[in-house]
Amino acid sequence: MKLAAKDLKSMLSYIKKDPRVVVSPQLGFDAGVHLIDGDRYLVVSTDPCLGVPEEWFGWLLVNYVASDVALFGAKMEFCTINLLAPLTTTPEVFQKIMKQACDAANELGIAIVTGHTGTYEGVSTLVGVCTGYGYVDKDMLITPRDAKPKDDILCIKPIGLETVVNFAWTRSALAKRLFGAQRTRALTKLVSMQSCVKEALLLAKTKGVHALHDATEGGLTSALNEMAQASNVGFTVNWENLLILEEVHKLKTAYHLSDAQVLSLSSTGTIVAAVSPQARSKIEDILLQNGIEFSFLGSFTKNVQRVLVKHGTKTLFPQDADDPYARFVSINDRI
Repeated sequence: MKLAAKDLKSMLSYIKKDPRVVVSPQLGFDAGVHLIDGDRYLVVSTDPCLGVPEEWFGWLLVNYVASDVALFGAKMEFCTINLLAPLTTTPEVFQKIMKQACDAANELGIAIVTGHTGTYEGVSTLVGVCTGYGYVDKDMLITPRDAKPKDDILCIKPIGLETVVNFAWTRSALAKRLFGAQRTRALTKLVSMQSCVKEALLLAKTKGVHALHDATEGGLTSALNEMAQASNVGFTVNWENLLILEEVHKLKTAYHLSDAQVLSLSSTGTIVAAVSPQARSKIEDILLQNGIEFSFLGSFTKNVQRVLVKHGTKTLFPQDADDPYARFVSINDRI
């Protein structure tokens, strides 16, 4: 779980300002940017990986970071990898994870530069950390802070997809009861949807896309609030326009989730974008041509109020994310 905003702000206050850093560490930004030469910036991101299916561990380790770099308009070119594990971990486990990571890097054209591997007494589970680097032309940099009033809010991929897929992996018996055996098996094959490298790079190079953010921990709630805060805008979102899987509705009923919790479901791989209304038609065509599922949820506003409209009734959009993800993948509840 991420630190509370006030605690993270306190930590960030110790970082010295440096004119070479174009995008410094800040709330809601999953990458930073610094100068490299006259025409380009270097985008840098780092992410941990743990608690995911071992069959996908190395692949996700690389794609988590490659997605963050891509959301700033850069293709990840280089990375480092650290693998830390309990003392009882066998070399075969490290080899399996490293092969997955190398396969993922090869697929994306990424060079692995260095890293570290070790077993430690204080480590209770396998932990991976990947740091990635990618170039972007100065005029092609895109960040979460550039949403503009009247921009349409574009959402790519369903809310809660990551949660549902990982629920199917980690809670197979419960998932089969709720979703059926066939659908559960199908969901376990959708882990690759937790990467948004392809979609982010496609959007980032399309004129009229002003800002991008992924809906990871805290889901749509965190993504939209962080974009609005960084861009000094508000927004209006229509509930009826949300991409919500049928399985999310089933989890909502079984676990008595609120609407706010559905909005906050961890949704790694889902992208939120601020799109110029003039570019909307062109972007719709591009997404349709590439077979990418999407929906326009509403719009950003000059008024900084954040509004949710459901069945014609306006309420305040949740300010704080109440993400129930951990509840679905780490407990033994009976329903």
